[in-house]
Amino acid sequence: MVRHTIFGMALVMAAVTARGQGPVVRYGDPVPRDVREMYDAGLRYLIKTQDDSGAWKDGQAGPGVTGMAVMALLASGEDPNHGPYRVPIRKALRNMIVSQNAETGFLGSGQGHDSMYQHGFGMLALSEAYGTVDDRTLWTEAAAGNQKGRPIGQALELAVRCAVTSAKNNPHGAWRYSPDAKDADTSVSGAVMMGLLGARNAGIEVPDEAIDKAIKYYASMTGPNGQLGYSGGPGGGSDAVTSIGVLVLAIARQKALPQYIKASSYLKGRSLGNEQAGAEGYPTYTRYYRAQALFQADVAVWEKWNAGLVKEMKSMQAKDGSFAGFAGRGGGFGGTVDTSLALLSLAVNYKFLPVYER
Repeated sequence: MVRHTIFGMALVMAAVTARGQGPVVRYGDPVPRDVREMYDAGLRYLIKTQDDSGAWKDGQAGPGVTGMAVMALLASGEDPNHGPYRVPIRKALRNMIVSQNAETGFLGSGQGHDSMYQHGFGMLALSEAYGTVDDRTLWTEAAAGNQKGRPIGQALELAVRCAVTSAKNNPHGAWRYSPDAKDADTSVSGAVMMGLLGARNAGIEVPDEAIDKAIKYYASMTGPNGQLGYSGGPGGGSDAVTSIGVLVLAIARQKALPQYIKASSYLKGRSLGNEQAGAEGYPTYTRYYRAQALFQADVAVWEKWNAGLVKEMKSMQAKDGSFAGFAGRGGGFGGTVDTSLALLSLAVNYKFLPVYER
């Protein structure tokens, strides 16, 4: 077991599995009613708890936390420019961009919770918003007040530059908590790597060298049985970090790698027969990555696991729409983060965000 921090809180990590070509993915398939009802209730909670600055600050704060909520608001497919979530999305994006260091490109809150976790999740949110949110009036509309900031694309380019520079200066070609860190772990690196892959998918230039080195790092952290390590060496890590490895290699189009085949097979084996196996400490974090990893690895296995997820999530959602109750089952991050991660694990059902495409 490895204990580390995410957004300033302790996180206990531990092990997972998946592989195979599933059936054809039909993007017109209806979303189950239970998922839609839970999702809508969760979004109402997020909208209600967003503050006037556009951020969420219920014990944790920063562009990564705000970015998670933005992705949840985008993931159900509502029009971000004219739909019901237009205002909270644009307020949140302004807040994220204002928080960015104009010189380094680092996305941080300046409130003591800054890390490459914040940067990575913030970068992924900007990449999902880029090209879908019309930002021509983002800084001129009345709601912007006296704020002045850069377009989403420019903010994303700066964030990419920061992440690439950090990796260049890291002996592993990966990331840890600080942009200047010389060590690395597969959890922090997953947040940053997904941000880079999302940016590349959105059309932002990301050097191949940065992606290739990170892929080598994940390959080096994969044990003989497919289980990934957290830091220091291959194998022995959590279900979360194995899921991260499977997802990163899949989105990077590296499914032919022996390490991907082993890791996805391991994840798949952990998921069959016990849909929610391995959701130890901080379950929303594990399920967020596991849902995406299984979907990329084997749609049939994801569908089986997802049925169990939906049932469990339905029993845990509070009357106010939040999933903060996860804090009582192995730990949690708080209302905003747990709710956003829970919704995003369900959002694979919508198959809408570019990051959820196969």
